[in-house]
Amino acid sequence: MSKNKNKLLRYQATSVADVFAKETQLLKQVQTGELNQCLMLWQADKPTLVLPAGNKWPESPELAQTLAESGWQILSRKTGGAPVPQCPGVINLSHMYTWPSEQAYSITQAYENLCTVLTAFFADLGIACQAHATEHSYCDGDYNLNINGKKIVGTAQRVVLKKGGGKVVLAQAFILIDVLLDELIRPVNLCYQQCQKQERVKAEVHTSLYQHINDKLSVEALYNQLSRAFINSELYR
Repeated sequence: MSKNKNKLLRYQATSVADVFAKETQLLKQVQTGELNQCLMLWQADKPTLVLPAGNKWPESPELAQTLAESGWQILSRKTGGAPVPQCPGVINLSHMYTWPSEQAYSITQAYENLCTVLTAFFADLGIACQAHATEHSYCDGDYNLNINGKKIVGTAQRVVLKKGGGKVVLAQAFILIDVLLDELIRPVNLCYQQCQKQERVKAEVHTSLYQHINDKLSVEALYNQLSRAFINSELYR
């Protein structure tokens, strides 16, 4: 991402609220044409359960208190379909870009492009992964990335209009790097219980990167490889 109107940001430890505010600011810059695209890589500094905004997942005082007793904060956002736990050991990416004007927008194609980049990132680490839904995973979707049937990446997408015409895509992914899976899913199931949902998330259907590589790369090294995967893909020129 070497062009002047492309931006790359990295945060090794940041509050979820701050990074969401930054994401909103950057998205507006892409909408107005100030930027062509921006890739933001980040990791939460404190355990935070992120809820999709809306009536389905109310951010009630009771839920906030229950989560706080387990050491988790709570925050709502505009994207996603289900609660997502953010904490150290989970790397997130937010990629904001202008959809090509000569190409009809396709939500499927946008997801496939993102999965292509992430699959290449894992391939560089010697890991094969597949895109499909993962039963009993948190924030399940057709474009999870899985290693041997276990979820390691979740994805989400939002589209907004660009000033003067066209569309801007916000593509997101959360990558499990080094987490205790039982601890990671506990706030999600607490949320399900508080919101009177029947389903429950299971730790054993997830996996994390450090379970599959011998050399535990630093966060900075992983950021470098993720950035390189976007550049090498040539999908977002």
